[in-house]
Amino acid sequence: MRALLPGLLVCLLYPALGQAAPVRNVTAADAPRALEGDGPVQVRWGDPAKFTEIAYSGNRWEAARGNWVQELAQHLAEQAGPRLQPGQRLQVTFTDIDLAGDYEPWRGPRMSDVRLLRELYPPKISLSYQLTDADGQLLHSAEQVLSDPGFLHSGGSLRYRNDSLRYEKRLLDRWLQQLLPATPAAARR
Repeated sequence: MRALLPGLLVCLLYPALGQAAPVRNVTAADAPRALEGDGPVQVRWGDPAKFTEIAYSGNRWEAARGNWVQELAQHLAEQAGPRLQPGQRLQVTFTDIDLAGDYEPWRGPRMSDVRLLRELYPPKISLSYQLTDADGQLLHSAEQVLSDPGFLHSGGSLRYRNDSLRYEKRLLDRWLQQLLPATPAAARR
């Protein structure tokens, strides 16, 4: 009975420590495939299991962990919203994502779940978008592949220094700067 008590205590404390929820998996059947809400920026995506990040990964299980697709979509929506003119709407669909770095399982079992950042593995995001004006008229529409082969040497702000998606967010920011140059009002926000 005495040996059972420490195990019972651990089971009772486990939820209290915030460890009860399993790690989110982007390929889960109940994982979102679009941002919720009816704002001026709509972002959606297909099945992340078909994205290069997972389909061609050296470690599919690690690559699928987390909520990185939704985090990138949320970032895009937050950054694009203030750049839009009143009444404009932006609809974006992520068609493929390959995060910066990759897993190299041939380095051995101790390194199989470590993402290595090398120039060989630049971030790449393929997307399609439609930008419409307040009257619903199409202003721009295209499919684009965003990539930064010099991502490790690109001068970047310290804004995302501690963010695991810093290279991808910087890639999206650069794209938005080209698509929607900041207006003086948006720059002050």
